[in-house]
Amino acid sequence: MLRQPASSETCLGIFSWFLFVQTQLSVSTPWVFPYMVATAGLGLLFVFFMLFLIQRGLLLPDIIILGCFVLFVLWLTGLIGTAIELYGTEANVNSNCQNYVVNMPSKGPSINTLAWLTQITICNCWKTAFAFELVSTIFYIWMLIISFQVRRGFFLK
Repeated sequence: MLRQPASSETCLGIFSWFLFVQTQLSVSTPWVFPYMVATAGLGLLFVFFMLFLIQRGLLLPDIIILGCFVLFVLWLTGLIGTAIELYGTEANVNSNCQNYVVNMPSKGPSINTLAWLTQITICNCWKTAFAFELVSTIFYIWMLIISFQVRRGFFLK
């Protein structure tokens, strides 16, 4: 259960930073940035809500099933949106990173090196966000399966 808050926190930080960068550059913001900020925030709230219910002894499988299904759909949508931006034909961030950043490294004490470091950080953040979105999506599937098994009494045998 500790992996999911880390995924939510990481995605929340990355996409918040992306929103800040887009605002500073005065360019349009893709829908996936605010969407993932909201989804990651909801993921964190759900985990804290589950911990609160566990502390009170009120956690029921039906609550987990409902919350995990909703969050699974939200994370899957974000994963698809990020995949389209990262690997799609129009935006293709991964290809641009490979062509214009990874293949053109800069070294030494210069403004070009600082710019290259910022660009490689942005490229790595895209890949990290995609990986953590995948982890969260799989986590919610796993939580759904476990919750259904608890609801059926599978672990009481």
